Amino acid sequence: MQLRPEALDGHLAKGLAPLYVITSDEHLLALEAADKIRRAARAQGYSERDVLTVERSFKWGELLAANQAMSLFGDKKLIELRIPGGKPGKDGSAALQNYAKDLNPDNLTLITLPKLDWQTAKASWVAALQQAAVYVEIPNVERAQLPGWIGMRLSAQNQSADRQSLDFIADRVEGNLLAAHQEIQKLALLYEPGKLTYDQVVDAVLNVARYDVFKLSEAMLAGDPARLVRMLEGLKGEGEALPLVLWAVSEEIRTLLKLKAGMAQGRPLGALLKEYRIWGPRERMMEPALRRISLPALEAALRQAAQVDKMVKGLRAKQFAGDAWDAMLQLALKVAS
Repeated sequence: MQLRPEALDGHLAKGLAPLYVITSDEHLLALEAADKIRRAARAQGYSERDVLTVERSFKWGELLAANQAMSLFGDKKLIELRIPGGKPGKDGSAALQNYAKDLNPDNLTLITLPKLDWQTAKASWVAALQQAAVYVEIPNVERAQLPGWIGMRLSAQNQSADRQSLDFIADRVEGNLLAAHQEIQKLALLYEPGKLTYDQVVDAVLNVARYDVFKLSEAMLAGDPARLVRMLEGLKGEGEALPLVLWAVSEEIRTLLKLKAGMAQGRPLGALLKEYRIWGPRERMMEPALRRISLPALEAALRQAAQVDKMVKGLRAKQFAGDAWDAMLQLALKVAS
């Protein structure tokens, strides 16, 4: 049974299922959901707990043994299986399918997984878990959703803030939801319930953003130079490898070129997006980005990327001032402008 994250509280209030699966890349939200299940289990007499983590040396017989072993004190038992890699392998696939078919009524099982890629999500073991378990898939909180998420968290602690303040917080916690949670809690400690002023927020909230190199394309496609600059400065400060950043930007430029060239030949954008396997938030950004960026500008950006590559490799690129990171910024801004 698929269950929306926001429906978990109501479900647990009605009773516990024998098997739960939580899948998410948002560690804070996955931890909070798992904690809700643990609390409900303790309240209903599951006083013993076995925790198994699937690592290189893990033997799947351990899961079977934990399920069959009786509690030392005759209590009900919570079994937690953590699969941090998200792929249990051939033996694990068979073990999970068998486990889902033969649940022990004296045990409650909680399986936690990262967000599954599209290929893994179609695996037979995932289908078996979805059929037998309460399956909670928690999506990532994207940048556009972050101010609203922060506002809800503030409301839960009887505080509020205007949109400018929410955007300020979002800029400083993007990509780091655990730190965002801590910063929001800090506001509750520093200030009384009620509406926070912008100055209070600026004084209290630290810059704890963590940026993902693969999110750079969102800022470029959206034409958001300010966010792009913050992301590149953050990646540089975190010691991200510049060749990886350049590769991500160059690949996006090549994709835009392919789409632009295809459209120039009269092909519909929808068909091109499907052909190049572009979907989700990135798909929605492509059309406005292609309207904004001309074909000659994209061709010039690709040539510029080749020059940045020379700088990264220690070769001279006369048309760029400063270091390779400065050149990288100039290239990314060319696409975002």
